[in-house]
Amino acid sequence: MTTRILTEAAASISELKANPMKVALSADGEPIAVLNRNEPAFYCVPAEAYEYLMDRVEDLELIALSEQRKNEASVKVNLNDL
Repeated sequence: MTTRILTEAAASISELKANPMKVALSADGEPIAVLNRNEPAFYCVPAEAYEYLMDRVEDLELIALSEQRKNEASVKVNLNDL
């Protein structure tokens, strides 16, 4: 069975076990596919990239929510009443 690897860099699980930081730093801040028997088992993603992805997911969820609510009835508010 053929599996897509969604990164430029890959390392075996044995390499990761032997020296995790060397593997993590070997891709210059890019994600690394960790392979088990030449199949991707998981992706090692740097903290900065993970934080960026989580921010993007949150943005997309907020966009979807605003699109869902844009046709709902609104409440008129006078700033002086606040």
